Amino acid sequence: GAMSVDSITDLSDNTSKLLEALQLSHPHELDPRRSLGKKKMLSLNPITWQVPRIVDRCCKHIETHGLQTVGIFRVGSSKKRVQQLREEFDRGLDVFLDEHQSVHDVAALLKEFLRDMPDSLIPRELYAAFLSTAPMEGPAQLATLQLLLFLLPPCHSDTLHRLLRFLNEVARHAESSWGPDGQEIPGNKMTVSNLATIFGPNILQKEKPGEKDAGAMNFEDSTAIILVLQRLIEHYQTLFMVSPEMQCDVLRRLFQTDPDVIDYLLRRK
Repeated sequence: GAMSVDSITDLSDNTSKLLEALQLSHPHELDPRRSLGKKKMLSLNPITWQVPRIVDRCCKHIETHGLQTVGIFRVGSSKKRVQQLREEFDRGLDVFLDEHQSVHDVAALLKEFLRDMPDSLIPRELYAAFLSTAPMEGPAQLATLQLLLFLLPPCHSDTLHRLLRFLNEVARHAESSWGPDGQEIPGNKMTVSNLATIFGPNILQKEKPGEKDAGAMNFEDSTAIILVLQRLIEHYQTLFMVSPEMQCDVLRRLFQTDPDVIDYLLRRK
């Protein structure tokens, strides 16, 4: 099942590195009446959207305030303000991002979080497998990528889906357009290729941050990472869509091995 924690300090020592990496949201964190100092029990729920609140709030902020910002993710940010936001999230504070925060600061915070996670968003044991899809073309490539995505733990899968949906939305606003009154709406200039170049090394990591040779990457790997992330951004909707046939097959197998799970799912639905 999935697990949620209110802050990173609530995790026990034997909890997986995945949970150490993803500071997951507590289901009731949006309740304005909650007290920051109150301890909460871990939530064990096999059907819950497992996206770290720092990722979701950064994405929402940029979707609301930054889609027309030229050079988003490329223009420099205030290191001091980014560090302050990072420390607030690390302390488990309920950080709300609004129009007063710089879009560039929030963009830098999102990149830093993905880069510095102890366990990268696409687990390192799948690094070579994802890169092996780069030379493939068409349906074969997408089918292979989908099978690899099915191997991701739920937390990784949910977070990657949220991020890809966001990057796709940013890319849709790359070119300038015209409003209903004839006024020009500037594009952000961040195409799928540009976004894949920036986010690829943060999502697909061969080595842990800080390890020897972590920053070194050969040209072939770098090119493959960009190509793979481009496909993930462009086709995220299809890639994360499980076919009815596969759903039926999974349900049939679960009915034989874990009928209580089927019962829970049906009652929950």
